[in-house]
Amino acid sequence: MPTQPQRTILERFPAGSPRGSWPAEEYAAAKRAQGTDAQVVMDLSSDQFLVVTHTITE
Repeated sequence: MPTQPQRTILERFPAGSPRGSWPAEEYAAAKRAQGTDAQVVMDLSSDQFLVVTHTITE
């Protein structure tokens, strides 16, 4: 059975941001500009956007 790659949550953002506001995407873009492979995913159970990376961070 294949295993999911380990990912690290860098930041959490509530899904109810004001219209036209994308704080999770902006945060992920800033992290990518710094060299971190950051992605935004939706956590349906907590109704939050998570900025994650598959790179182990400390």
